[in-house]
Amino acid sequence: MSARPPRRSSRDDRGFRIATGMVAALVLLLVIGIGFELTRQSLLSIGKFGLRFWTGKTWDPVSGEFGALPFIWGSLYSSLLALLLATPIALGIAIFISELSPRWLRQPLTYLTELLAAIPSIVYGLWGIFVLVPLVRKLELATPDWLKQVPLFKGPPLGVGMLTAALILAVMVVPFTSSVAREILKNVPSAQREAAYALGATRWEAIQIAIGYGKSGIIGAVMLGFGRALGETMAVTMVIGNNPQVSASLFAPQYTMAAVIANEFTEAADELYLHALIEIGLLLFIITIAVNVLSRLLIWSTKKRVTRIGVTQAPPLVEEAAA
Repeated sequence: MSARPPRRSSRDDRGFRIATGMVAALVLLLVIGIGFELTRQSLLSIGKFGLRFWTGKTWDPVSGEFGALPFIWGSLYSSLLALLLATPIALGIAIFISELSPRWLRQPLTYLTELLAAIPSIVYGLWGIFVLVPLVRKLELATPDWLKQVPLFKGPPLGVGMLTAALILAVMVVPFTSSVAREILKNVPSAQREAAYALGATRWEAIQIAIGYGKSGIIGAVMLGFGRALGETMAVTMVIGNNPQVSASLFAPQYTMAAVIANEFTEAADELYLHALIEIGLLLFIITIAVNVLSRLLIWSTKKRVTRIGVTQAPPLVEEAAA
């Protein structure tokens, strides 16, 4: 007869499962608690402005008129621009370190890339003021007059503005995206590359197969960088110009949700003003959750599509070998 497992072991397993479940539930309760408290502390603003708060363009604490659209626009616009700038660089770094770099260079490059993530945002802000702002101002002064008529390049040559904020955000996002993407590529099974080489693939084709295998994880890395850019405060506050307007211009000073909270929270002289600032924090919280949900849906759809293609179609290299 087979020996029965000790009852104590079963009791320990149940206790461990309950303990870890409580820790997992604590994270969910924390998110719900943050949302509840932000909502409770902004009820005055929600009751007075309703959805007009999302679409209003006027931010005038003196007259008690508050609209968050310039801050929503500034946060999303700067983050998307940073994502467009940072993603190719971050993926290039990840591919080089994991696939092409000599062994003796791999560890120093990895260390230096991760070191960028440890630099405080205030240091990035100072670097932006003393390095990026003068460079962007020179670029703005060198822009031809006919090009300044295009809405994308309108604005005074101040140096501070959307372009500077996007550049500094891109630098800050690169280490997060590249580190996660590098780990994804490193964990692609070596059999994938070996099979590609066995079928006559070039180095670039083998790398493409590895990228395709880890596509969902790489998308997750990019969205992680996007979430990091959305919530950045100090560095952006120091270089974006802090002017609440909705403009497509790269040269125009603008504002973000995190920046307006950091700048004006201590200056909120009345209750409505304070509730409006807290509601901006609630909007940032909602947008961050929405971005994470959309990224999960994107990753899920990518996995589903790749699985379906893998079942119904043979890879090109396999087809060539069969021919």
